[in-house]
Amino acid sequence: MKKFRQNRTIKRNVLIVDDEIVNREILGNILSTEYSVSYADNAEHALKILAGADSDFSLVLLDLLMPVMDGFQFLQRRSEDETLKRIPVIVMTSEKESEVRSLKLGAADFIKKPFDLPEVVLARCERIIELFEDKNLIKQTERDAVTGLYTQDYFFEYIRQIEHWDSDTCRDALVIDIERFHLVNEFCGRPFGDLLLSKIAEALEKELPSMRAIACRSNADTFYIYAAHQENYGNVYDAIQSVLADFKMNNIRVRCGLWENVAKDVEAEAWFDRAKIACDQIRGDYTRSIARYDSEIHARQVFEETLIRDLPEAIANKNLVVYYQPKYNIEGDSPRLSSAEALIRWIHPKLGFINPGDFIPLFESNGLIQKVDNFVWNEAATQIRKWKEQFGITVPVSVNVSRIDILDPALEAKLDGILKENGLSSEEYLLEITESAYSENAKRLIEMVENLRRKGFRIEMDDFGSGYSSLNMITSLPIDILKIDMSFIRNMEKDERNMKLVELVTDIARFLNVPTVAEGVETESQLNTLKRMGCQIIQGYYFSKPVAPQEFAQFIEKELERRKGA
Repeated sequence: MKKFRQNRTIKRNVLIVDDEIVNREILGNILSTEYSVSYADNAEHALKILAGADSDFSLVLLDLLMPVMDGFQFLQRRSEDETLKRIPVIVMTSEKESEVRSLKLGAADFIKKPFDLPEVVLARCERIIELFEDKNLIKQTERDAVTGLYTQDYFFEYIRQIEHWDSDTCRDALVIDIERFHLVNEFCGRPFGDLLLSKIAEALEKELPSMRAIACRSNADTFYIYAAHQENYGNVYDAIQSVLADFKMNNIRVRCGLWENVAKDVEAEAWFDRAKIACDQIRGDYTRSIARYDSEIHARQVFEETLIRDLPEAIANKNLVVYYQPKYNIEGDSPRLSSAEALIRWIHPKLGFINPGDFIPLFESNGLIQKVDNFVWNEAATQIRKWKEQFGITVPVSVNVSRIDILDPALEAKLDGILKENGLSSEEYLLEITESAYSENAKRLIEMVENLRRKGFRIEMDDFGSGYSSLNMITSLPIDILKIDMSFIRNMEKDERNMKLVELVTDIARFLNVPTVAEGVETESQLNTLKRMGCQIIQGYYFSKPVAPQEFAQFIEKELERRKGA
């Protein structure tokens, strides 16, 4: 370190404050080999130098007994000034009794008079400068510049220190999320947003002592609090709401996630990850402002993490299985097998059968649905080819294309590759796109659908009526088949409004000159009602539940027998 100091191109500035010219010269000669030295003959003169615009001192060497203003008065003034307190002071004295008083006023070290060997003086100066530079660096990095709260790294370090000395106290992890805060910066400007965050931090700091707590800003609009266990955190919520009210921020919502009595055998970061999970549980739920992380949420989290972890193995070992549900054309006297829908199932080696409703939304939220979809696409194409080879006819199969897939620039190339590998044409391979995908990226969806249709693919709009229904969507999105959501089918004979909606969808399909598929048909009465409405294709338990490929073969055999008898 000393060698590094010697090689500095810009020397640190040191101020020697002493009324004796001889002392100034002796110290100046010693220090000038390492530092750029300035001089003051009394403390008042020193304060003026330190207050200068170009003042940048790393150390003050201070005599105590001086005219005009002595060293003790200087130390007193320094203790009241935050800027001066960042500059260390070494007191020069020969009086032992002055050391204690100087220490109480903030002196960092002493150099005895008469002065020690030059090497000793230099070593003491260097040590104090390094200590204060490290201390100032810590102060600059431990606090968030906007709020003055701890930064996240120091927050967790202090938690570890707290737990080291007091691990028996029950404590809580609280996450506070200021929802839609980005709108504040967008409409009011970042300076206004920073001011609001600083006032929220001030309000939180007032609550911390009574809770025996520390806090940090985790990111732009999220705060963490680590507190001794509290029965109620309404004080924290009310404090923030009061600030928002003062700033007239009525459109900003505060959400809190709490893990009470955190498990000490879990890493501190995980405490707040789990509190954040609870916080996210009430996103969009305006009936609650705070949610608690509990055993049910924990079990769900463990379950989801297990699914995420096991997905690659499930694909490799084909624990994911594609089932097929037949679709029947009901025009004419007797139903005819027209196609099938590929539906994914997961037979987990330890968890058993996993409901698609448990893993499909999960994988849609984290992007892993692409892996599932790619698996289904390949399996379905392979199965179409096998049935074609076995029975001599094609049973077109529809596969789902998720909203995540729509954003994939390689989508068309992937589908082309799958067809080419299995010797299939695009007419044998149907694509289902959910209605909700339109609302998220309409322009991209329309562009992709048009490209796919030019290649000969037929496009089914799935779950029509359950999501983003609009006449604009229907007129602008090119489709070949309209699929009525099963919730309407199941309730149409119980609820006249659902019946009217089904009739409306079939009328829209007729207007667009595309066939309709009704899914979820379970009874003959439903089938007859849909047939009278003009619905062409039926799918549901009335004909069959989704079955494995070998079971589906019986439907193909029956269809071949029907054709022979026709």
